[in-house]
Amino acid sequence: MKTNNRIAAIDIGTNSFHLVIVEVQSDNTFKLLDKQREVIRLGSHKGEDLSVISEGEIEKAIDILKNYKMLAEHYGASIRAVATSAVREAENKDKFVKAVRDKIGIDIEVVDGRTEARLIFYGIMNAIDVKEKNVLCIDIGGGSSEFIYAEKGNPVITESVKIGAVRLSKKFFPDFILKKESVEACQSYVQAQISYIKYLISEKKIDQVIGASGTIVAAAILVQELFNKPKRKSINKMTFTSDELNFVYKEIIRRKTPAERISLPGMELKRVDIIPAGIIILKTVFDLFEIKNITLSEYALREGIIYDTIVKQSSAKN
Repeated sequence: MKTNNRIAAIDIGTNSFHLVIVEVQSDNTFKLLDKQREVIRLGSHKGEDLSVISEGEIEKAIDILKNYKMLAEHYGASIRAVATSAVREAENKDKFVKAVRDKIGIDIEVVDGRTEARLIFYGIMNAIDVKEKNVLCIDIGGGSSEFIYAEKGNPVITESVKIGAVRLSKKFFPDFILKKESVEACQSYVQAQISYIKYLISEKKIDQVIGASGTIVAAAILVQELFNKPKRKSINKMTFTSDELNFVYKEIIRRKTPAERISLPGMELKRVDIIPAGIIILKTVFDLFEIKNITLSEYALREGIIYDTIVKQSSAKN
């Protein structure tokens, strides 16, 4: 039994799938009822880059999404599922979308990079007050990274770049072991990919840099552990500096294998293989944009899907 005021947002990402279920309040804000996350690594097993979603990945995705649908039905929530980098680039994306629709009855929206960036910003602006500021928002995912420049709550530049922790691990560290030349090649590649973003915002005034999602959250937790910062219930509005990031970066890069990296306090087991590529992206972004510190947003794409759905439902009523 669906209720009009409950929404389940599913973020079908490259590294992981996320589900959030919320109850929409009378003032159109939302209250979290449940959330889930499953690591999957779409497009990481076959083909070049993220070009093919394997049969095994399709089966695993269907299992995860079946559970998400059952949970959404338990809460009486309507489902909106959005797929990003790995699905939009896969040669067999139509097969993947059809398999999910036929076997589970979930219709997947495959969004382009700019739409993904805009939805991420909608999530961020519901976690951090950006109405009076000019902000640069960064989201480093598994397949792509999104850059949003917003002026007083209005996203002016929304860009998506094909650099992500899973994609670059596959490209530069296929065995997840670090070699000096591979690290340097990865850094050069990231710099080349994001130089046009630097050009786009070079004349812009930035009051605050905000980060969201996996790699940036993982970096913040490592900073918290390695610098013995007090534990917090929520990562929202946590900050770390370029000096703290540089320290974390060095600690990760000097540990050549996943087995060595797991010994780092605060390191998540399911991210230990792809964290070098993610941290290289983040450090290169910090260096290129001369970022001194970054503030974390607990909300990202999935909460942006919720916000966007609420806005669409409200305008449909009116």
